[in-house]
Amino acid sequence: MLVSGSVQQLLSRERELLGDLQAFLESQGAPPEVTEHARTAARMLDEAFLLVVVGEFNAGKSSFVNALLGAQVLPEGVTPTTDRIYVLVHGEKAGELEPTRDPFVSRLTHPLPSLEGVALVDTPGTNAIIRQHQALTEGFLPRADLVLFLTSADRPFTESERQFLSLAARWGRSVVMVVNKADLLETPEQVAQVGAFVETGARGVLGLNPPVFLVSARREQRGGDAGFAELRRVLQSRLSETERARLKLASPLGTAAELLSGEQARTKAAQATLQEDLHILGDLERQRERHHETMRGELDGQLNRISRLLSEFELRADKFIDDKLRFGNLRGLMNSRELEEQFRTEAVAELPDALDRQFGSMIDRFVESNMHFWEDVQALLIRRQPSSEVARTRFSYDRGALLEGIAGSAREHLATTTEHELARQLSQDAEDAMKGVIGGLAGGVGIGAGIGALIGATALDFTGGILAGLTLGSLGLFVLPNKRIQAHRQLRQKVAELREALERIVRREYEREQERADARLRDATLPYTRFTEEQQERLGKADQRSAELLARLEALRQDVARLDTPA
Repeated sequence: MLVSGSVQQLLSRERELLGDLQAFLESQGAPPEVTEHARTAARMLDEAFLLVVVGEFNAGKSSFVNALLGAQVLPEGVTPTTDRIYVLVHGEKAGELEPTRDPFVSRLTHPLPSLEGVALVDTPGTNAIIRQHQALTEGFLPRADLVLFLTSADRPFTESERQFLSLAARWGRSVVMVVNKADLLETPEQVAQVGAFVETGARGVLGLNPPVFLVSARREQRGGDAGFAELRRVLQSRLSETERARLKLASPLGTAAELLSGEQARTKAAQATLQEDLHILGDLERQRERHHETMRGELDGQLNRISRLLSEFELRADKFIDDKLRFGNLRGLMNSRELEEQFRTEAVAELPDALDRQFGSMIDRFVESNMHFWEDVQALLIRRQPSSEVARTRFSYDRGALLEGIAGSAREHLATTTEHELARQLSQDAEDAMKGVIGGLAGGVGIGAGIGALIGATALDFTGGILAGLTLGSLGLFVLPNKRIQAHRQLRQKVAELREALERIVRREYEREQERADARLRDATLPYTRFTEEQQERLGKADQRSAELLARLEALRQDVARLDTPA
């Protein structure tokens, strides 16, 4: 490539821009192939001018290249004969094949002075008959400086060709449209019709009118073809020193524009993903609040049921006092041990078992609500898949790892914290609280049994403390009624104390369980909350940096377009 003063200045600016672009893409954690494209774009500036021939396998690319070069350089056939990319360069020895770093790319030399300073690239088919062939061709496209897009007169501008041309447009490549096998068209009208069809299709994809040439490789090889003569004239102009310099500088800029556009799309997708994730975190907070409301509802219900059991006991105890502390039962009052046993049987009755069952039900409901909460957390996060735009970026991997951490915390909690274990923890907490009320429980004694012990002490008060010192001779007219009033008063006091103690225990267990759930959720989500804050700041800076690089890119493009004759 001719390197004049103006071209050298543009080269320096372009190398700096491509280096900054590569650094930017790497800092943003772009997919590996994206950063590799940036490195390739920079290397392109030091490579030979690449004139790349693309088209479906049956478009006759190899015969077209041979006709264009005026020599039998490439093998021809009716089946896909090109299973690799051939880079044809001028050399002293004909047919010398040199390997390259890419196992699917071979360098082929031939004494062709017309190729001096230009590498002509023959690619496999663009259609999907052999997938690897298409991948090879698409992968090489970003390296092209000028594309000769070959289609066939008998099947002009197929869908696969349209898709490939769209890819060329995305990479900003300069394209020359060539219709081969024009000898199959029998009339000038057919020639004009096919030419117009290809031109219209190309214009629809590229957004501009690329030159279209109808040629016949067969006629050219057999004596000459007018279409080939016109194509050679245009290529000679396009491959002049100045035009080659312009295209050589423009091609990496087209690559840079596509890479920047892709990174901007990934940035926007990442920002949208973060906004959705913030809504998800809000949903988790709302779930936590709903969990609290559910637990509060359970709390009120449990307290009401415990209060009802104590009220029923109080009614039975009142009846017992009224029935037993009367003159008609004087002889029974003298036997305090028997009276105590009667109190346990008739007043206390099923209260300990009923309270045990009630506390068991309370624990079961707390456990069930807790498990449902973590199942909801897990289900909510499982649905959070990244958009395709940010797939395989470092943002996607980091975000996925943090979300998996939250979901994993939910899974671990559900897997390791079994209902039995959580119930045991809650039950132990409740029993520990009861010890403070009753003054000590034997190991393994249930809550109801402990309450029974407490009420048993009340029975001793009724039968021992209240009736102590009573004799037949000491009973006066007002003694027994006063004892009955005293017993009712003590009963009210004991039941009130017990009700208050049990409510305190239940509320404490509710608060503890809420604190546990809040702490687990907070610990699980805190790293991701920090991540969203950091990423929002990073993506904001990425937007600014993209805009700066794009402005430099557009200014450089305009200067390249204004490149004139060499200085």
